Amino acid sequence: MPKAIRYTLLSLRELLVSAGPFVLAAIGLVVLAYLWLDPTPPRRVTLATGPAQSAYDEFGKRYRAALAANGIEVVLLPSQGSSDNLRLLREGRADLGFVQGGSNERATREESGIESLGSLFVEPLWLFYRERAAPAGIGSLGQLQGLRLNVGSPGSGVPALMGKLFDANRIDAGRIALTQLAETPATMSLLAGDSDAIVFASAPESQMVQMLLQTPGIRLMDFAQSEAYSRRLPFLTPVVLPQGVVDLARNLPPADQRLVATTTALLTRGQTHPALLQLFAQAALELHGGAGWFSRAGGFPNLQHGEYPVSREAERAITGGRPFLQRWLPFWLANLVERMWLALGLIVAILLPLSRIVPPLYEFRIRSRVFRWYGQLRTLELQLQEEGADQQRVAQELDALERKVAHIVVPLSYADELYALRNNIALVRRRLQPPAA
Repeated sequence: MPKAIRYTLLSLRELLVSAGPFVLAAIGLVVLAYLWLDPTPPRRVTLATGPAQSAYDEFGKRYRAALAANGIEVVLLPSQGSSDNLRLLREGRADLGFVQGGSNERATREESGIESLGSLFVEPLWLFYRERAAPAGIGSLGQLQGLRLNVGSPGSGVPALMGKLFDANRIDAGRIALTQLAETPATMSLLAGDSDAIVFASAPESQMVQMLLQTPGIRLMDFAQSEAYSRRLPFLTPVVLPQGVVDLARNLPPADQRLVATTTALLTRGQTHPALLQLFAQAALELHGGAGWFSRAGGFPNLQHGEYPVSREAERAITGGRPFLQRWLPFWLANLVERMWLALGLIVAILLPLSRIVPPLYEFRIRSRVFRWYGQLRTLELQLQEEGADQQRVAQELDALERKVAHIVVPLSYADELYALRNNIALVRRRLQPPAA
């Protein structure tokens, strides 16, 4: 062994042996805390969206791109719409989903395991009709009687919503020719003249809404009683489509349009990893925080209009913004530190007092290399004091003891004790009687 390693101020082997139990205990506690807290989120999550080319489908693609930056794969699960998404969440087939207000057919207190990440945007009720079918215009739902109206696919939630509006107006739905086609075939049916009116509940980002707002011969119903609807049905909100917001150059729409709207929330199952909820809530701030047709900048996402309890992760993200560590560290590292620091602090608080016995234990193990030979030396000294002691045998044993001591290695800081042992061996040797002449 090289001298530079053999003669050191510290014995790494004895230090490891002395501190080993505490190191292993600390590692074990950290592993247990990691398994219990589960700070690392899964790399794959399922988001229930909606029909192709719908606003839900468009927002799903944006969330997928936003979370891909942090290494999370968002699998988009197409559906019929809001009610279908709620069913997928209840069945555990989706981790998150877009659900509009009023879609829950159960009492809220009966719903369990579903949380909200906040309200994301409003979804106006778009009732488009052919100008030829109603040349004088449609100003109330009662004027739909006798027309062919598409109320959306069953899983979209719009049929149930329209049923509530018909009941509020005491309209006999049997006097309206109702169909339940999806958005795309319903739009094609309207443009082809096979239906007179269609209803969407969608954000203005929907491609179908954008197209129909600019299609000649297609008009949008003005809900003159929007305030009354919001008072009768709490999940509805009156909104206004400002004049010219669709196309300023063509002045579309030519006047303010009063509409009623539901508020869409991003719902999740209670089993979804908290770190994923935090990422989705942060993405919601970026995707929905700007100004829109029906909201000012910073109006969404918010914690209002909620029919479900709000997730703590979402509440913290919406009210507090991005955590401090995530501003300077990669997400995986910041998330690990953020979720483990309390457990690590408790582990340090427990092990720190216990670690004080490591230095005395280390010192005892080093000195024991030397002290354990004093017992044998003391025995030999007592034998010399007896009458008729076999001095030759004692001398041989002293020689053997001295050879063993010569191979003892101690750190330089304890070398004085080793040399003291050698001097004591020499002292006992001097007590041997000189051999007879």
